[in-house]
Amino acid sequence: MKRSFLILYGLGGSGPDHWQSWLARGLSARGETVHYPSLPNPDHPDKEQWLADLAQSIDAIPEDEELTVVAHSLACILWFHYAAQGVRRKAERVFLVAPPSVHTRLEEVASFFPVPDRLEELQHAAAQTLLILSTTDPYCSLEDALVYKRMGVPSLTLPDMGHINVASGYGPWEWILKLCLNGSPIL
Repeated sequence: MKRSFLILYGLGGSGPDHWQSWLARGLSARGETVHYPSLPNPDHPDKEQWLADLAQSIDAIPEDEELTVVAHSLACILWFHYAAQGVRRKAERVFLVAPPSVHTRLEEVASFFPVPDRLEELQHAAAQTLLILSTTDPYCSLEDALVYKRMGVPSLTLPDMGHINVASGYGPWEWILKLCLNGSPIL
């Protein structure tokens, strides 16, 4: 079966040195189909605009292609909102990397908060969902991460990876590439 990867960035975009951009290049180089949409106004995103673009991106992927979604930071919150609406298309796999705290109060992302109450819908948005957290994420403490761990989806907490972005040393990230290609965590 042919498969597609949909990569979604967070606040500010990911930039060319971020692991998501590296991942898109790595998957494409291996012949995989990659969708890496430019979400509007990444420095001051609007939830409704991003939700519309997400739905449009998913609708553009042929139904007969296995869909894997890889979301980072604010895009995880975007996925929560998408799932809470009752999805039109179920993904095969979703990897949610370093979501910010549900208590985030940044003015730039205010339209994304609060996080939907019905996070149990997340289980219906994909056949498999994996939440990937870090013990040292400055945007989501271990205490705040407990909210996500109670969602009813598997989670993996990686040690000392910061926000899992360029600032914490994640340009090339072989682990996520292997996860995308093989479908199971390889530590």
